[in-house]
Amino acid sequence: MEKSILQIRDLTLNLGGKKILDHLNLDLWENHVHAIVGTNGAGKSTLVSTVMGLSGYEHYEGDILFDGESLKSKRLDERARMGITLSWQEPARFEGLKMKDFILASSADKSIDSVKAALTTVGLAPKDYMYRAVDKTLSGGERKKAELASILVMKPRLAFMDEPDSGIDIDSIQRIFAVVKALKEHGTTVVFITHSKAVLEQADHAFLLCKGRLVDKGSSGKIMKYFTEECLPCGFHNPELKEDLND
Repeated sequence: MEKSILQIRDLTLNLGGKKILDHLNLDLWENHVHAIVGTNGAGKSTLVSTVMGLSGYEHYEGDILFDGESLKSKRLDERARMGITLSWQEPARFEGLKMKDFILASSADKSIDSVKAALTTVGLAPKDYMYRAVDKTLSGGERKKAELASILVMKPRLAFMDEPDSGIDIDSIQRIFAVVKALKEHGTTVVFITHSKAVLEQADHAFLLCKGRLVDKGSSGKIMKYFTEECLPCGFHNPELKEDLND
């Protein structure tokens, strides 16, 4: 039987008077690569923001259990120390902060060698990037790679990746998949938030959300059919879902 690292139990969240997550239940298995797919507005990013404990997403009903422990009273920084992290679709910029220091801040062993190895894995030559600033002089793809390098040295227990292929080229997405493979070898559970067939194919297991509810789950191959076929009838009036999932 698979061990669950994260358990979502009857999770309900209202924002601006609208129910975004609606009695959602799902389990993320430890040391697996999962994908969460669904149309815009399905609740994917809201789910991740709630698990992370981001500002504005703290007041929910139901529960979120990490290693069997409720996260309800845990702040964002406490959840991070427990080993939960997020790679943003649009990585942050840090004016004046050198790449070396940015990655070292996340490093489990504070080793320069680990920084160099992580940069190499993501496709950023250490000799060219160690002392570059993590600012507007870097492209979006370079900043995304820098963020992935920081996650790689962090060796988190659970890593969410929001649209990891957004704004990057074919070579870069292959680098990302190499990072995911390395993270899994370290024992990290990875969760993609994605609209991409290529990214979904890298997952061991996937979930389909619609209007804040889980409407199907299974192998990535099983969920892949929602990119090419009509969605599973789920009782929701959402005529745009098929079109969005085919994008």
